[in-house]
Amino acid sequence: MTERLYLADDTMTAFEATVERVLSDPDRVVLDRTHFYPTGGGQPHDTGTIRVADDDGDARWRVVDVEMRDTVYHEIEPVDGADGENGETGGPDESPALPEPGTEVACEVDADRRAAHSRYHTAQHLLSALLLDEFDARTTGNQLYADRARLDAEYDRFTDDDLDRIEARINELVADGRPVSSYTMDRETAEATLDTYRTRIDLLPDSIEELRIVEIAGADDADEPYDRTACAGTHVANTADIGEVVVTGRETKGPEEERVRFALAEHVDAD
Repeated sequence: MTERLYLADDTMTAFEATVERVLSDPDRVVLDRTHFYPTGGGQPHDTGTIRVADDDGDARWRVVDVEMRDTVYHEIEPVDGADGENGETGGPDESPALPEPGTEVACEVDADRRAAHSRYHTAQHLLSALLLDEFDARTTGNQLYADRARLDAEYDRFTDDDLDRIEARINELVADGRPVSSYTMDRETAEATLDTYRTRIDLLPDSIEELRIVEIAGADDADEPYDRTACAGTHVANTADIGEVVVTGRETKGPEEERVRFALAEHVDAD
């Protein structure tokens, strides 16, 4: 099983690893350790590059997909050494051979994409806690992108006034600058000591025996966390790192289920 380094430190974007397995159709590698986040929990996969560590950068591949199954699989495409600095993919005649098992590789995660996903994922946690506390609306699903996000919740219908209130409140929480932290806990202890409804532990497969808990601090040190959720995703270190959030709309998804769309202000302005 690949050691998933991002669970302990989701700020690192450069690391070294050893190739353990190589697969084809499509070309994929399994590493002994990785900071590349695989698609899951509503968060898209990381992208980036892998190169042979002792090859002066000539043998390089672009990581185009990351998938978690029995272990973490990195789908790769060759990058031509001459054009690699511009991210251009080489042609068939220029493609380096796939790295052999045992090869030491230097890896780099696309930092901008990771940062955007971390900001949106932490904003989603704030929004989930807010909707549960102030509307008794439990999150049923979410999807994050690098420039927008959406959240589904158990609720009849949010009005325009509700959306204005939600936007104002989430930005208050962002401006509070609340620390965000994580730790691991075995499932049995978590189920015995934590609110499984709020932490959404009850939604996780029974096969997951060790949980990563992400907490957003309360208003004061003595307060309970504002949010405490079982989550393997990446996050910012402080809510202030999210930036201004804009609620961009809503839609009804079914009986007593609403979808709320939101984006960072910089991405709304870019449109």
